[in-house]
Amino acid sequence: MEVDDNECEYVFEPHITEEHIETHYGNVHCIMVGTPRANHPVLLTFHDVGLNHKSCFDTLFNHEDMREINSYLPVVHVEAPGQHEGAKTLPSSYIYPSMDQLSEALPAVLKHFGLRRVIGLGVGAGAYILAKFALNHPDLVDGLVLININPSAEGLIDSVASKLTEWTHTLPDTVIAHLFGKDEIENNHDLIATYRHNITTTMNQSNLTQFLHSYNNRNALEVERPIPGENINFRTLKCSTLLIVGDNSPAVEAVVDCNSKLNPTETTLLKMADCGGLPQVDQPAKVIEALKYFIQGLGYLSSVSMTRLRSRTTSSSSITSMDGPRSRAHTNELQHEHTHSRGTEEKRGRSHTDTPMESMSKSNVDHIVSKSSEVAC
Repeated sequence: MEVDDNECEYVFEPHITEEHIETHYGNVHCIMVGTPRANHPVLLTFHDVGLNHKSCFDTLFNHEDMREINSYLPVVHVEAPGQHEGAKTLPSSYIYPSMDQLSEALPAVLKHFGLRRVIGLGVGAGAYILAKFALNHPDLVDGLVLININPSAEGLIDSVASKLTEWTHTLPDTVIAHLFGKDEIENNHDLIATYRHNITTTMNQSNLTQFLHSYNNRNALEVERPIPGENINFRTLKCSTLLIVGDNSPAVEAVVDCNSKLNPTETTLLKMADCGGLPQVDQPAKVIEALKYFIQGLGYLSSVSMTRLRSRTTSSSSITSMDGPRSRAHTNELQHEHTHSRGTEEKRGRSHTDTPMESMSKSNVDHIVSKSSEVAC
């Protein structure tokens, strides 16, 4: 009996390689899941402060809806120096790398695995690192999915507040406040207890403190929104970028600020309703659905199944989702537009849509992914 190749990928467990890779800024722990294919990118993940690849991404990658992506794209999980489970305390002579230096450690990871291009998936500090990597190495990055990114450096007031927090709070309390919003901390006791336990029992406290300090001392991400006819030599992310944040996340304002600084023709902001500080943990199915459409917009995953995801988008000039007659009137216009090839200027679409995303063709998915907008779901 003949068995379809795609079915085989669901039957057999992917090959897993775990390695410590030497870089100019210390060894980074990496886990490769799957086998790279010619002409296919690899998903490259990077975790947030207080997390490792398991606590940050296991809920997402173990979800049944992730199966199509897992069977199509291999994954490389990167963990910052000393942040993996069971990590030994870093030597006292070791100078912990800055966020910029951690981003410059990634080319060594790609070279080690023989990777030519990646799609980045980062959370918090990891999102910042991947964005910096894409700015400096645009030829290596097909696209970015950035959760809870903060593009700004800590101001003087923030720095003082951080110092006070360190003096008056334990390390787990400080990390919990970074990861989760006030409502979650006060009301979702099981979730907070789980992550507090993870921080205190699986993370090396000395190493974690150094990673936290590195993040708090980050520079501002040097990006500038292009203005036609004015800032000709602007610096921005060249690849398609999906920004994700929960509406109850402590990072909401920072993510909105980041969206305002990026190229509006390449950026989408997904603001998730009834969602806290870790969307990939809180609502993994919705994040996976958005991830599928995003990857499709890059020209991959053309045949994966899609479930119903209803979107509401607005132009980046407004942070309020549109859901009125005007919005619905534009739906038919978008669905009947002529199909254009990927990469053309015509992909930018209309300012407002309100339509089930699974009813759109790949071309229309490109419209959603390639324009700066807010998508509420």
